Amino acid sequence: MYFQRLRDLREDKDMNQTQIAELLKTKQTVYSRYERGFQTIPVEHLITLADFYKVSTDYILGRTNVKEVNK
Repeated sequence: MYFQRLRDLREDKDMNQTQIAELLKTKQTVYSRYERGFQTIPVEHLITLADFYKVSTDYILGRTNVKEVNK
């Protein structure tokens, strides 16, 4: 599965893959594989990114188009 939303969210914050990889405490090449769908993103990384971008995990996964998180 290709996660275009991961790339879109990252670019909306004007960040590069290396910066996001540092946030996740992983390598840039690993994060790149997440964006391209070549490697499954671990749940803990998915949650970290959802919290960082202030969106739901369902939004990142393409299960909803609602970007805002209900609290």
